[in-house]
Amino acid sequence: MSIDYSKVPSPSFILEEEKLLKNLELLKYVQEQAGIHIICALKGFSFHAAFPTLRKYLHGATASSLHEAMLVHEKMGVKAHTYCPVYVPTEFEDIQAISSHLTFNSLSQWEAYKQKVDPSISCGLRVNPAYSEITTEMYNPASPNSRLGIPHHLLGDSLPTGIEGIHFHALCENTSHTLERVLQSFKDLYHPLIKQAKWINMGGGHFITREDYEPEHLIQILKKFKQEYPNIEEIILELGSSVGYNTGVLVSTILDIVPNGAIPTAMLDVSFTCHMPDTLEMPYKPNIVGQVVNGPFQYKMGGMSCLAGDYVGSWYFEKELKVGDRIIFEDMIHYTMVKTTTFNGINLPSLGIWTLEDRYQHIRSYGYEDYKNRLS
Repeated sequence: MSIDYSKVPSPSFILEEEKLLKNLELLKYVQEQAGIHIICALKGFSFHAAFPTLRKYLHGATASSLHEAMLVHEKMGVKAHTYCPVYVPTEFEDIQAISSHLTFNSLSQWEAYKQKVDPSISCGLRVNPAYSEITTEMYNPASPNSRLGIPHHLLGDSLPTGIEGIHFHALCENTSHTLERVLQSFKDLYHPLIKQAKWINMGGGHFITREDYEPEHLIQILKKFKQEYPNIEEIILELGSSVGYNTGVLVSTILDIVPNGAIPTAMLDVSFTCHMPDTLEMPYKPNIVGQVVNGPFQYKMGGMSCLAGDYVGSWYFEKELKVGDRIIFEDMIHYTMVKTTTFNGINLPSLGIWTLEDRYQHIRSYGYEDYKNRLS
């Protein structure tokens, strides 16, 4: 099944239902074989039109703000596993009312809120495992000076009264072999605390649905951990990339071709800074449907904002591009759609689903009111 791009609006994010279900089937298999729970991380995948489907396969979702928790509760119909780097006092009651778990980023945050927590909520602390193989510093939460997670020397060997869980996060699109090394550091530092905990949240960044990932190796790692710590009643992985990986595209159209410089630039009805900010932050160059290696025609792709740096690299094609051609950016649903902005007054792409029935289902479009209402 492939998308008929003539039947979808431009620009638009299109989720492919068939590919999403393929990812979810694999995640369900890992859960069942390893005896763990996988939840969806909204910071990576928030396409809530698909939440009813996710709920059939996953054990809920994780939130890092009041609004994310509200979206989990409203659109998935469950309470959120909530971790906020810092809780806003005026929001705390609303957050805990729709949360099953609350994780605190520091001992001072726990002290500030422990008397206010509903006894029915399971509370945890985020710790720093002091090991990571993330090469982009912006995305590395386990560096020595990280503000995320409590370092070992501040905790000692006893969990505070009222704390049942431990949360760590040190991966970013990594393999099970990286997790194995992170786990070793985590156990070396926090073994006495792990022995006292009821649940362990191993965070996200486990790129389970990527083609070269080894799910059987992950399953063995998790089983071994459960054998080492029989006191642990629940192991949680919170995945964003693995849920949305390769499940959708960003459809765009060439509006002009600018011949300036050595390589012509195809000017698009999308923007890298507004619609694909990860390409500039990470940075990385996304794949385009129809690109080739060292073809006869080379083009840069230019975004439609007035930011001088609103472009990413160049691509080769077999045929000359022309105004009106569709440019399809692959793998644009996870960690892309969630970061879009209306900088420069540029409209957001429409949202749609290419269904199992091989047709386009329009979810929504945006307009001036969405831009205006953000600003005052």
